[in-house]
Amino acid sequence: MVKSRNLGVRRVRVLSRALLRRALHSIVSLHGSSEAIALGAAVGVFVAFTPTVGLQMLLAALLATLVGANRPAAVIPPWITNPVTIPPIFGLAYWLGSFFRSGPAPAEVYQRLGALARSLGELSWYAFHHRLTEFLKVGAEVFVPMLIGGVILGTFFGAITYPVMLWAVRRYRRRRARRRERRALRRAKHEPAGQGGESPPESGTPSAD
Repeated sequence: MVKSRNLGVRRVRVLSRALLRRALHSIVSLHGSSEAIALGAAVGVFVAFTPTVGLQMLLAALLATLVGANRPAAVIPPWITNPVTIPPIFGLAYWLGSFFRSGPAPAEVYQRLGALARSLGELSWYAFHHRLTEFLKVGAEVFVPMLIGGVILGTFFGAITYPVMLWAVRRYRRRRARRRERRALRRAKHEPAGQGGESPPESGTPSAD
């Protein structure tokens, strides 16, 4: 029993890392200015920490439009919040928000979030309305402190995301440019003489002065 549980945890961790790498590559390889992409990622991370499950992608796109950020970059980070990560992320958000607005004990809220995550896991990813309805069942006494804590966490991690993603996008583009240059040089070395340039004048044809 313990071994199977540990194996399941390892599989979740491996899958999460693979999804994170894929998400990062999807963001840094987007078209657009590096600043707009980094800002879009920061907006998406901010929204990901807010308890707006079911509306996060829409909110991220709207906020990105308002601030002139890259919309595709903004709608990718909200996928951070899924049935696996909902209890720890929003449990932390609630704990932080409870310093500003009191509510039930954090341990009780974490149990509610665990049950909520299991319910969300049974829904299709595109069932946005049902996801939001399920999430709101936690009650206002939990939702309000969670929202306060989520905004604080989202602002903090969003502020970190912008410079990190700006560096990552620029680094990716520099490396891609260097790879293209190396490929161009290899092609040039293997091209036969005269290919790709002007043909030498035929024998007996006078060349222009």
